[in-house]
Amino acid sequence: MDGSSLKAAQLLEQMRLHLATDAGKELTKKVGLVYQLNIAPKKLGVDEEIYVVDLKKGEVTKGPYQGKPDATFSFTDNDFLGIATGKTNPQMAFIRGAIKIKGSISAAQKFTPDIFPKPAKL
Repeated sequence: MDGSSLKAAQLLEQMRLHLATDAGKELTKKVGLVYQLNIAPKKLGVDEEIYVVDLKKGEVTKGPYQGKPDATFSFTDNDFLGIATGKTNPQMAFIRGAIKIKGSISAAQKFTPDIFPKPAKL
């Protein structure tokens, strides 16, 4: 995850380490979905960095998913952090256009602050 200017990269690195723990393994059993995150520094769709949070295998990788993810999110770095830390309501962010979602809406609804390690401090 090195070489990224995104604040989200630090949080995703914490998540990668968290998924290797027993609590992380429980999460993969519970959620069992694959999310692709397209995270832009400032403006949606511009200079995006792509990450995959694979809660089937229990890993976080940089680069597009090989295959079809259950849900793909596009958001800015700050909006992603707000959602991941529980400061931003994901539904409200979606309504105001801060998040774009492709794929399964039911899978997208499982993408909550609960899947991120605690404490998620940056």
